Amino acid sequence: MENTIENNSEIVQDILQNGYKIIQGKKNFKFGIDAFLLAWFAREGIRNGQSVADLCTGTGIVPLLLSSSSRAAHISGLEIQENSAKMAMRSVELNNLSQKIKIINGDVKNVSEIFKKHSVEVVTCNPPYMIYGHGKQNPADEKAISRFEVLCSLEDIVSAANYLLKSSGVFYMVHRPFRLAEIFASLQRHKIEPKRMSLVYPYAQKEPNIVLLEARKNANPRISIEKPLIVYKNNGEYTDEIKQIYASFEN
Repeated sequence: MENTIENNSEIVQDILQNGYKIIQGKKNFKFGIDAFLLAWFAREGIRNGQSVADLCTGTGIVPLLLSSSSRAAHISGLEIQENSAKMAMRSVELNNLSQKIKIINGDVKNVSEIFKKHSVEVVTCNPPYMIYGHGKQNPADEKAISRFEVLCSLEDIVSAANYLLKSSGVFYMVHRPFRLAEIFASLQRHKIEPKRMSLVYPYAQKEPNIVLLEARKNANPRISIEKPLIVYKNNGEYTDEIKQIYASFEN
């Protein structure tokens, strides 16, 4: 991220890619490195002319990153929180991407009322990571909704992906490693087979805190594990690999 413009309630930030900008609320949950990692992990698997649906799109960072770094023909972003969805819509307009990106204010649990069944080749998602009830959360708080499964569960996300994906379609998700057993079980219940996984470590000596997953609908069982991705050097600087990932979104 580069320049930031502020008013009383919002910030407008430059995204590394193409000079695009994103609008975010100062008090809202703001995207982090996991959104960039998800877009990086997914983009090479998106073939020319394919349609993508991004669930839990927030203020639209993943559709914006994928809009020119992938070969997608069209990207839909679904977001339940009205304020976030409106900011995402305005960001799309600000970047003149209305022909390629459509933001929808709607509930993942009602995906069948919003999209046609088996209508996309790729689904991406950066969902709430934490199970609701772990700690104290205000169920009306926008940050809590973004972090905790207040309004949708892991099962809701995977069920929506199953509904949306064509046969052999691909689901990309970023999540927390401590929930991998649940994630694999849910994917396999919906006949979406895990095919590729990358664990992300904050430091080489720490446990992984992010997992990137690729799963394919109606595929045969077999998963490949990619080499570990380390975010920080011991001095707190990004590793060369993370710098390269961010640089890959530049012009």
